[in-house]
Amino acid sequence: MRYRRLGVSGCKVSVISLGSWLTLGSSVGQQATDAIVRAAIEGGVNLLDTADIYNHGEAESALGRAIAGVRRQDLVIATKAFWPMTDNVNDRGLSRKHLVESCHNSLKRLGTEYIDLYQCHRYDPETSIDEVVRAMEDLVRQGKVLYWGVSVWTAAQIVAACERADHWGGFRPVTNQPPYSLVERDIENEIIGTCWQLGMSQIVWSPLGQGLLTGKYRDGKVPQGSRAADPQRNKFLVPMLNPINLKRAAHVAAVAGDLGCTPAQLALAWVLRRPEIASAIVGATRVEQLQENLAAADMELSPETIARLEQGMPNA
Repeated sequence: MRYRRLGVSGCKVSVISLGSWLTLGSSVGQQATDAIVRAAIEGGVNLLDTADIYNHGEAESALGRAIAGVRRQDLVIATKAFWPMTDNVNDRGLSRKHLVESCHNSLKRLGTEYIDLYQCHRYDPETSIDEVVRAMEDLVRQGKVLYWGVSVWTAAQIVAACERADHWGGFRPVTNQPPYSLVERDIENEIIGTCWQLGMSQIVWSPLGQGLLTGKYRDGKVPQGSRAADPQRNKFLVPMLNPINLKRAAHVAAVAGDLGCTPAQLALAWVLRRPEIASAIVGATRVEQLQENLAAADMELSPETIARLEQGMPNA
């Protein structure tokens, strides 16, 4: 396993991290969750990513049970807040009230005294950036949060957050968490460069294109038991199963076959080719699936392989 710093901070995280979006606390039971988390830690993973909204707190609770007994300093726990948790008018957004209360609730569910990385799950147009920055600063000074970050913010919003943090003499965000893969590359245009200049790194989600890049959906066929076949978890994947993306996935599979690795491993290694990416979040429903993905952590792609991937990638 390799490790990279969270932005300009001194905290290092594994380049592959374990996520819990559509798995822990929902499609994966507690026994399997325990086994997956244990295998991740044994494989060198120290970054465990979750959010309060994932199955409305159940993902955090399942993760909390899975890490009970693990030495706390061996883990970097990341969670998020923004989305409505109840019908309460204040139980949403990035107000000071919601951030503080959500932090307390996440701490309880996770069974820990502090959160290593607390992230704003989206931008909140109804709350001033000053209120958000000062609330995060207070949580850091109280020791409940060590670092904070954002998720799916625009470059302008990230710049504003850093400027206001500097104005108040507080703490800048150290990470952004966007989607990034061979089939979703929007952050290359502005986000990666802007964040790098500000001392922020990326923790990317969906590095396998919602599973499209695993080679599972050849010719657009949807295997029984796959995410695409699950109406509760396929809303982001199904729109991606278009002819262009299927050709891209086939190209990745062909290159992977020549290299003697799996398409998923190649897709992850391609994401990690950039030093601005601190970690790529993977989900898993089985230990074997996780272990396959972990092998990508130590892969180094040659310039020739990267060029072959890029040049042969069909464009829309």
